[in-house]
Amino acid sequence: MTEDPVLLGVMRTTLEPRGVSLQFRRDSESAAELASRVHLDGLVMDCDVRGSGAALDQVRSSRANQQTLILAVVNASLKEREAIELGADFALGKPVQQIRLNNILELAIPKMEREHRRYFRFEVDLPVRFCDQLGQSFVRGSIQNISEGGLAIKLHDPVKLKGVVSLEFQLPSVEPQFFHGKAEIVWNDSFVMGLRFLYIEKEAAACFHSWLNSLEARMRFHESLQHTV
Repeated sequence: MTEDPVLLGVMRTTLEPRGVSLQFRRDSESAAELASRVHLDGLVMDCDVRGSGAALDQVRSSRANQQTLILAVVNASLKEREAIELGADFALGKPVQQIRLNNILELAIPKMEREHRRYFRFEVDLPVRFCDQLGQSFVRGSIQNISEGGLAIKLHDPVKLKGVVSLEFQLPSVEPQFFHGKAEIVWNDSFVMGLRFLYIEKEAAACFHSWLNSLEARMRFHESLQHTV
């Protein structure tokens, strides 16, 4: 978020070669609105923009972006320490020093990649069944997409559930293994529901993450083929 063409140019030339895609916003209102709708792996916030402090607070208060990495670019009116106290993870003064920015990104980008991995949803089609905390109300459906942090399920029959449920589905692999875990229902429109993982059984966790790694590798392979055509 910035109105400063120099800062925007520095961020583009520094981040895009590292594989980071940017969504540009000029004002705090549109930046906060974006953060209320979608998960952001990271946010660069120019504190010269009017309302940037309130926008930072809104981002930190949003459910999807509480853990989003925030880099605040400050000036004489706002000290780096004050930006950190407001909720930024890193702070950088103007004019931006390229060496200092590079040093911050060496720390920030691995954290952004972990955040991306937690939220990025792979499209799949796997049968799943789950039940409520009392072991009743068994429900069957199909997983539509999944990530380290949760999944979306299309139900075979409409049902209204809430709270925490137990999940079970088979992980595709050479030696198939069942996933067992617990998840919280975040939203439910009768036929489709979104869930956030709370617990994954230790025996299934390694296989689950290995499967996600294979999905990511397959996706990157297909992307590389598209770029070479």
